[in-house]
Amino acid sequence: MSSESTRPIAIITGGSRGLGLEVAKALSLQGFDLALIAKDAQRLEAAAQQLRDADTHQNGSATSHISTYACDLEQPHLVRELIDSLNQSLSTPTVLVLAHGVMSEKMSKTLKTNDAEWRRVMAINLDSVFQLVNGIAPAMADARNGRVIIFSACLGRMSGPGNAGGLAPYRISKAGVNALVRNLAHETGLGARGFLVDATCPNHSRTDMGGPDAPRSAEEGAATAIWLATREFNAGDTTGVLWEDQQIVPW
Repeated sequence: MSSESTRPIAIITGGSRGLGLEVAKALSLQGFDLALIAKDAQRLEAAAQQLRDADTHQNGSATSHISTYACDLEQPHLVRELIDSLNQSLSTPTVLVLAHGVMSEKMSKTLKTNDAEWRRVMAINLDSVFQLVNGIAPAMADARNGRVIIFSACLGRMSGPGNAGGLAPYRISKAGVNALVRNLAHETGLGARGFLVDATCPNHSRTDMGGPDAPRSAEEGAATAIWLATREFNAGDTTGVLWEDQQIVPW
């Protein structure tokens, strides 16, 4: 990252496609430098070039710095290596958006799920989320200027259709994400110290995970995360909750 850049930095996981890429598109055009993380290095660089081209088309030249970091977030030791690389190469980010995740197998009910499937989903959906927040967010909190937005799911809610059977590893991993968000927000003063943390439910969106027949576009699924990353936050406003379409939904 150039030391001359005065643009705020947004780190985005799942940045090569789907919801993460939509967030990256919006934040790039709103003045952020980007650090994009995904598993597939080739696809990640293609996404970064797409963003550079869009930036050039809008502004006449590339105004944002976009760096890429390929990492298999299922592997805890690789996640820690990634964190070290980010902390060494970037100044403190303003925004951390965690948009990566996997669905569990359709028949993965609690009594039928094997260890490998449970561990795969938990490692990606929950463990890596903890590691990234634990490794990157302390500097954001110390700077009293940071926003963490984590893509969760309404299937992780304890109410409504949430933890109501089936897709056990996925539902339970997202319930864990929701608990992490709520707990961290309380630990850091519920926004009073300039550090915000929120979960967002994108609903069923047309992504690789959601499939081509999902009722919502990826742009619609990403819109609340973009709003959370850029909204004006005043005393008395709410953070540390689960959002859907810019509305708070019960855990």
